[in-house]
Amino acid sequence: MDTKYGNILRTIYNSPDDFVSWPERVLLLLPGVVRQKYHHYPENVKVQLKASGIPADGRSNGPAISAFLMAGGIRPLRATGIGWSIHHIYDGKFPYEGKHKTTHAVKCGDYFTQAAGLVALHPLADAAADEFADFAWWLRHEAYKRFAFDPDEVFE
Repeated sequence: MDTKYGNILRTIYNSPDDFVSWPERVLLLLPGVVRQKYHHYPENVKVQLKASGIPADGRSNGPAISAFLMAGGIRPLRATGIGWSIHHIYDGKFPYEGKHKTTHAVKCGDYFTQAAGLVALHPLADAAADEFADFAWWLRHEAYKRFAFDPDEVFE
């Protein structure tokens, strides 16, 4: 753990529910879909989203947000009224020790809309996930414990 910022990470680890919101279940909303500038949803998915009160967001990360919400995830609001960031825990950063790469969910149709690899993060935790390998791997281990989600096959 980075000693300069260790207190921040300890705060998150000691009160994870204040900083991290998980989906309730595994759900691959749109198999084969990767991030692109705009998305169009198949009619059957639009019907499911509408029935759940979730908008069919066509923006670049919209399908991931929809998958998170459809899987029972809660996206708390920031003080600005904007929802916490929906973060792909496998974001192509921080390969496992001894490996040269890690899964980059937005580029893989098996993972871009897989709720098991998505979390809503408080802005402080969102920054930590982007900066610290320890925290990124803590999130990945939590996804493994909750959902047996392990695309890099390091926890088996």
